[in-house]
Amino acid sequence: MYLVFTTNSFPWLTIFVGLPISAGFLIFVFPHRGNKVIRWYTIFICVLELLLMTYAFAYYFQLDDPLIQLTESYKWINFFDFYWRLGIDGLSLGPILLTGFITTLATLAARPITRDSRLFHFLMLAMYSGQIGLFSSQNLLLFFIMWELELIPVYLLLAMWGGKQRLYSATKFILYTAGSSVFLLMGALGIAFYASNEPTFNFETSANQSYPVTLEILFYIGFLIAFAVKSPIIPLHTWLPDTHGEAHYSTCMLLAGILLKMGAYGLVRINMELLSHAHSIFSSWLIIVGAIQIIYAASTSSGQKNLKKRIAYSSVSHMGFTIIGICSISDMGLNGAILQIISHGFIGAALFFLSGTSYDRIRLVYLDEMGGMATLMPKIFMMFSILSLASLALPGMSGFFAELVVFFGIITAKKYFLMPKILITFVTAVGTILTPIYLLSMLRQMFYGYKLFNATNSYFFDSGPRELFVSIAILLPVISIGIYPDFVFSLSVDKVEAILSNYFYS
Repeated sequence: MYLVFTTNSFPWLTIFVGLPISAGFLIFVFPHRGNKVIRWYTIFICVLELLLMTYAFAYYFQLDDPLIQLTESYKWINFFDFYWRLGIDGLSLGPILLTGFITTLATLAARPITRDSRLFHFLMLAMYSGQIGLFSSQNLLLFFIMWELELIPVYLLLAMWGGKQRLYSATKFILYTAGSSVFLLMGALGIAFYASNEPTFNFETSANQSYPVTLEILFYIGFLIAFAVKSPIIPLHTWLPDTHGEAHYSTCMLLAGILLKMGAYGLVRINMELLSHAHSIFSSWLIIVGAIQIIYAASTSSGQKNLKKRIAYSSVSHMGFTIIGICSISDMGLNGAILQIISHGFIGAALFFLSGTSYDRIRLVYLDEMGGMATLMPKIFMMFSILSLASLALPGMSGFFAELVVFFGIITAKKYFLMPKILITFVTAVGTILTPIYLLSMLRQMFYGYKLFNATNSYFFDSGPRELFVSIAILLPVISIGIYPDFVFSLSVDKVEAILSNYFYS
């Protein structure tokens, strides 16, 4: 049963969706005065958007209310009853604020970009609008449109500002994501046209609709393929290491910090909330896939010599915890999955930023060519070490509580028998042991030894104020959530309880 909407008179969400891309178009009418004006204008728009969202949510969003809030509904296309329908709840609030925070820092991190600066910054703002629109959509077709809005900016950011293999990676990205989007569109159309009298894409109507089991399973599989590519879930993950390996690190921050979270969000918002019977059937298998993914990606990461690909495979491994939490069908598991989405959004973005700043200085991407950076760049070494420890779930960091709550979620899940729960917990625990292996070996290869220390005809400089600011800005919420995780739980706990209150247990 979907919860009733609560209304709001001022169109906050429409402003949040429309402001970045509208402001982005103004970039092209600026007189050409160099990249500095464009860069600071883009940062100003990002900061303004983040401040407006913080104000609106602080004053108009009720944390203890699981209903959809700040809702807006405008008739868009009369022909098939299509509405511009927006609204947020505790499930979407965290990802929206994460989007604003990471996009602002990614724009600041893009300072080295000087070629075609207008187009680059416009694409960053276009992604910003698409991501906010997706997390606040309350209409399946609008959800699909926002989902597709992400593809072209990411493709261009990768194809125009990527590495040597950028065209191959960009083509692979668009083939995987655009191909999987067809299944998302088919699922949305199928649900809309199955509705009672008139086709409707509204989440509220779709959630209150019952489907034949076979049809619901078909819908579920279609959505699952789309979200499995974006999350990613093995074996549909192979685009991710190539994309991260070639993209500029500001693009990587958006990919790791936000884009992957769109798949996990869709899995909860549509597969779990709208198709609960099918989710109950598939959850057992997806938990097994999540456990295998943790082990497989962690093991594969250890063998990666490319620094960015090693971090990319660590992202695949950590998203396995999100899958397990979502499919545990327990309040602790789902809250843990949401916390993992937020936590990894910060940590993944930070690691890619630091890998990019390291590349700017040493122009090396392969770990076996590195070494001795700790002596030359102590500030980068310090930040890289702290955030790597956060990634391996050190107590006191956000990743620790996220993974711990997911563990508790699967152990306390009512749906599963004791022995399967013990087995999944054991396999997942092995994955947490593998994580320090590939992360600490990465630190050892980069920062210890004497290779760069003895390098001739080279000039190295440590982190500047911009790099320190971005690193510390990401580190502070990681530590804050690690010390007080209730800050994130307070956003989602009532919504999670509402999702599970009428859940079907097979």
